[in-house]
Formats: sequence, C-alpha cells, structure tokens
Amino acid sequence: MLIIGCDFHSRFQQMAMVDTETGELVKHRLDHSNGETRNFYAGLPRPVRVVIEATGYAQWFEPMLAEQGRPECSTAAARFRM
Repeated sequence: MLIIGCDFHSRFQQMAMVDTETGELVKHRLDHSNGETRNFYAGLPRPVRVVIEATGYAQWFEPMLAEQGRPECSTAAARFRM
C-alpha cells in the first residue's frame, strides 16, 4: 500500500509517499495549475491512502480523487479533515 501525506499551499502541494511493502520513501512538490497533481494521482496503483496535513487550499482535491474512482483516498482525507 502507498501512504501519501500532503501539505497544501495555494499553488502547489508538498507530499511524501511511503510504500509500506518496500519501505521506499519519495518526496515530490506537485504544481496544481498545470495538471501535474491530477496526473500524478491518476497514475498511482491501488491501494493508496492519502492524508492531508493542511486543508485550507484542498477543497478541490477530494472531488478530484473521487472523479478518478479513488474513494479510498477521498474517504481517508475527509476523515482526517473533520
């Protein structure tokens, strides 16, 4: 499983991703305006758990994940945002 932690900013997100099977840790800065974020999440294998650290700029993020058929991501994000 991939676990992704996101820190949202107005134009980008800083994220760290760990693969629980291999222990591999990857860090990315994803730009929101050029489609980089959407493409990154669309290309991830399942299962994925996404955790949001800061939600002020993330209102569009949960619907984007749901559009990609990733309810496990949006559910996890919603639970942490409450």
